[in-house]
Amino acid sequence: MIIITRWGESMKRIAILGSTGSIGCQTLDIVMRNDDIQVMGLTAHTNIDLLEQQIHAVHPKVVAVMDKDKAAILKNRVGNQVQVLAGLDGLIEVAAFEGVDLVVTAVVGMIGIQPTVSAIKAGKDIALANKEALVTAGELIMNLVEQYQVQLLPVDSEHSAIFQCLNGENSRQINKVILTGSGGPFRGMKERDFSNITVEQALKHPTYSMGKKISIDSATLMNKGLEVIEASWLFHLKPSEIDVIIHPQSIIHSMIEFIDGSVMAQMGLPNMKVPIQYALFYPDRKPNSCKRLNLAEMSQLTFEEPDVTSFRCLQLAYHALEIGGTLPTVLNAANEYAVSKFLKQQLDFKNIPKIIEYAMERHKVTPITDVQNVLDTEKWTYELIESRW
Repeated sequence: MIIITRWGESMKRIAILGSTGSIGCQTLDIVMRNDDIQVMGLTAHTNIDLLEQQIHAVHPKVVAVMDKDKAAILKNRVGNQVQVLAGLDGLIEVAAFEGVDLVVTAVVGMIGIQPTVSAIKAGKDIALANKEALVTAGELIMNLVEQYQVQLLPVDSEHSAIFQCLNGENSRQINKVILTGSGGPFRGMKERDFSNITVEQALKHPTYSMGKKISIDSATLMNKGLEVIEASWLFHLKPSEIDVIIHPQSIIHSMIEFIDGSVMAQMGLPNMKVPIQYALFYPDRKPNSCKRLNLAEMSQLTFEEPDVTSFRCLQLAYHALEIGGTLPTVLNAANEYAVSKFLKQQLDFKNIPKIIEYAMERHKVTPITDVQNVLDTEKWTYELIESRW
């Protein structure tokens, strides 16, 4: 089936920000299995070896590398095959590149905010895998989406599940949304046992193969907290209308409870290619080779309440959402700092929530007025933590 875009053309043209990461690579795998998507732009942070392979595979018009020295090396390698840009300005230019219909934002961290804003202002639809953009600048992003009349399509499996369950339903009839999570590699452990947790242990997610940052966030349950904030913006929900439940099998990806008590769930085997593909081809569905769910083979589907005493990041996220303003930005920035230190083995796992709470308690909350406000708050957070830790 040929997709007819809103421009009346048979080929959907996309750019992938963060093409060398987990989501980016899986997106390209889907693209190469379909003949109705053209890749116009790619970006990477430093992995120019993989980016060079991707250039030869899909022949984009433009690429950008955040590391300017690496960009120069890549430019020398590929010559005139593709336009090579560098730094944040390059990332922003790719996001707004002429002719692109859909931008897949798969970069990790707050670096994704400015390219996302630029893409929206350029009239591009967004397949959002960069949750930090909504966590730290949700009101700004959603106002721009409405102003420029673009689509914001969730790529996270949980938000995609909610999005799919809402298809054809009245969003005003939602009683609550239930986000599911595996519980991470340390489900059942207590905080007193966190002292000797290693980076290698924290990176071993029980059901998904993901990037390092999101794997650590899953281990602390911060990933679920960030998803709560993201869901509140995507689906216009109050904190009290979003529940989190631990579901170790990761078969039910999230649920909606309607005002009549009906509960609708989206199910499937854990595979990020399914929500990525749904976003790429929305509102259509396309066949794929992903393994199918066989309920007869499932011995049980279990659920339990999250342990918010031992895994305090989830409650910190709820608190940040309740207060609003610049506090979610502080939460996110402090978490990025702490996770980076942990991955470098410069911080104990148990201290990640302590750093986040330290920053949140010392922050004077103000309204988010623009992107610069977000960036200034991020800078304040980093400087505060560095002065103490």
